[in-house]
Amino acid sequence: MKRPERLHPREAFSLPRLIKGAWQLSEGHSAVSLASAVSDMRSFVEAGVDAFDCGDVYIGVEELIGRFLDEYRRQAGAAEVTVLTKYIPDRDRLPVLRRTDVEAAVDRSIARLRVERLNVLQFHWWDLDIPRYLDVLHWLEELRRAGKIEHLGLVNFDSVRLREILDAGFRPATMQAQYSLLDRRVEQGVAQLCADHGLALLCYGTVAGGFLSDRWLGMAEPGSPPENRSLTKYKLIIDEFGGWDIFQLLLRTLRSIADAHGVDIATVAMRFIIERAPFTAIIIGARSDAHLSRNLETFSFELTEADRAKIDAVLASARRVPGDFYDLERIVDGPHGRIMKQNLDLEHGNV
Repeated sequence: MKRPERLHPREAFSLPRLIKGAWQLSEGHSAVSLASAVSDMRSFVEAGVDAFDCGDVYIGVEELIGRFLDEYRRQAGAAEVTVLTKYIPDRDRLPVLRRTDVEAAVDRSIARLRVERLNVLQFHWWDLDIPRYLDVLHWLEELRRAGKIEHLGLVNFDSVRLREILDAGFRPATMQAQYSLLDRRVEQGVAQLCADHGLALLCYGTVAGGFLSDRWLGMAEPGSPPENRSLTKYKLIIDEFGGWDIFQLLLRTLRSIADAHGVDIATVAMRFIIERAPFTAIIIGARSDAHLSRNLETFSFELTEADRAKIDAVLASARRVPGDFYDLERIVDGPHGRIMKQNLDLEHGNV
């Protein structure tokens, strides 16, 4: 089984180009037992996928990873594991956020993960019209210098604010953004800024919640609303891409390429992004290690010029998702914004 390639966004800091996402392990999304979750995490690490992505508002996930780390460290020769968590303050609290609030959230993640300091803390800010994100980044940088955080990262900032943050002298190690064949908004500026400044671009949604897979090839368009919030989110992206017919054309094209390489549609979709932006890693949402070997096939082949030309021909006939990255999701009363849960700390009694 081929191990994933690696990125080196900062000195003495390395990430695999395949990262295990843990959102699907949060309460309400998964019925996986603790023993199964710990066993699956070990399988990923042993396969070279030794980085996990989580967040402070993924209910129960930091604690679950902390249990795994505690058990895994006791093994002789245990490999280093990198945990990328997030700080996502509630939208309603952004105007009144204090430094003590930020430090309390960092301390809470440290305690849940059972670590001395956070490997990577990724910062998300819901409302860019409340320009206090630079204040919070300053506080986070102070906590990094105090030894509570090794590296800072960003989540879902557009190109204008990313440039502002970089111009202000901050040097994040990572930027997390949605990036797929269906949604290429990061190519409007975010991806180039990451490449120019040495940020690893961590891509979620690369298989669009499972839509970019053989499961949906030839299937009828799902009814409204789809069966869960993830499918709702990515079905909206398919609509922006041009609708179900052009989406099915893309799947048929990917299937023909997959046949030539002996892989599946999702693997081709992931390989396209890996090759499109060399300084990227893909976050795979995985409840278990059931598809791990298939995910690793992303690094077992390369797309040919003919493969890329076929894909580019479909993309040229589709629509681009409009705007800079994450613009649509920030419109609170718009279809993309309405499905976002923007006050999860308050909802789960963490404040």
